[in-house]
Amino acid sequence: MIMPVFALYGQHLEGFSPLWVGIAIGAYGLTQAALQIPMGILSDKYGRKPIILAGLVVFAIGSLIAANAETIYGVVFGRAVQGMGAIAAAVLALAADLTRDEQRTKVMAIIGMCIGASFALSLLVGPIVAQHVGLSGLFYLTAILAVLGMLIVQLLVPNPISHAPKGDTLATPARLKRMLTDPQLFRLDAGIFILHLVLTAVFVALPLDLVDAGLVKEKHWMLYFPAFVGAFFLMVPLIIIGVKRKNTKAMFQIALVIMIVALLAMAAFSSNLWVLSFAVVLFFTGFNYLEASLPSLIAKFCPVGEKGSAMGVYSTSQFLGAFCGGMLGGGAFQLVGAVGVFIVAVILMSIWLFLTLGMENPVLLKSYTLEAEVKDKAQARDMAAQLSALMGVVEAIVVLDEKVAYLKVDEHFDLREARAVLGSAQ
Repeated sequence: MIMPVFALYGQHLEGFSPLWVGIAIGAYGLTQAALQIPMGILSDKYGRKPIILAGLVVFAIGSLIAANAETIYGVVFGRAVQGMGAIAAAVLALAADLTRDEQRTKVMAIIGMCIGASFALSLLVGPIVAQHVGLSGLFYLTAILAVLGMLIVQLLVPNPISHAPKGDTLATPARLKRMLTDPQLFRLDAGIFILHLVLTAVFVALPLDLVDAGLVKEKHWMLYFPAFVGAFFLMVPLIIIGVKRKNTKAMFQIALVIMIVALLAMAAFSSNLWVLSFAVVLFFTGFNYLEASLPSLIAKFCPVGEKGSAMGVYSTSQFLGAFCGGMLGGGAFQLVGAVGVFIVAVILMSIWLFLTLGMENPVLLKSYTLEAEVKDKAQARDMAAQLSALMGVVEAIVVLDEKVAYLKVDEHFDLREARAVLGSAQ
């Protein structure tokens, strides 16, 4: 809710400038990036709910600091404190703890859909609320929503009886280097970094351009919300065609080209409201497709049993991109104006497009996490070898510490055979 209105409703703050607008928008991402993995690890030690509740308390405190700030610097500090409530990893881990392996993918997809829906709703609610209660009122609302979130976690979310395997849910520090050096994962991590950098930078410049083009700030929601919803329906054909033709890479590149065209239109026709409106629809079409596709691609390309670490690097890259986008967007706007921001964004998206040239089309595989009662490393190696020999098993690993077997399989896999191997070993 803050992103589309801050540049418009924060102009009364002492020290206001485009650079500090960008820093204020991006500060949240810096502390999120720094604490996402540590907070996830702490949730494994002290429990998911206590860490989630503590994170929401910290977020609420940051909201109150920003709401009462009279200078841009105070808002930056409040935004940084908000970001210290980095609970994404702990929330996903709690969801994994509360679900069976067969349902886990669906649950993660639903969470992703809720995040997308909340983003769309924020584009509608943010400008409307800011119009009536100003920027401070908007920050107070985020504090209220944090308290509501605490009540939901405490009163409505069940308490997990057991933990899901760490490899599926949490980042393991020892495995992070491997995630950073994997060429396919690196392309995706670099991609989400650029995507959120561009998103944040654009929202430093776009609201001001829309005002200059004749759309008063109170009516920005009348553009953002329909554009986001329309873009959601426009991205569906990209998903369907990519799945049917088994060519995710081509659809991925088309989405990037769509975003580049949108950014070029924003740069070339910054004073034309109709062109800007069309460019916003195109921008969100590409953004929605990429945002929806990247997490599933991470899951497909990551080594078996290391999804938590892969997603940890991915999330950190995402939030770090938001911070750098705020810095770059604010700095570029102050030096060369909105057109410069959009041109820089075009260059970055073009770099990402170049990186996708070496991208592989993911093989459609399923993942299973099965209980494996192994007593020593020798038995774990033997069990992994037996599982790897089964028809349809592409990759298998048995982790002694977690007492689980991670499998990546194709359509020829028979789950009963794998369970028979695990049962005979016990």
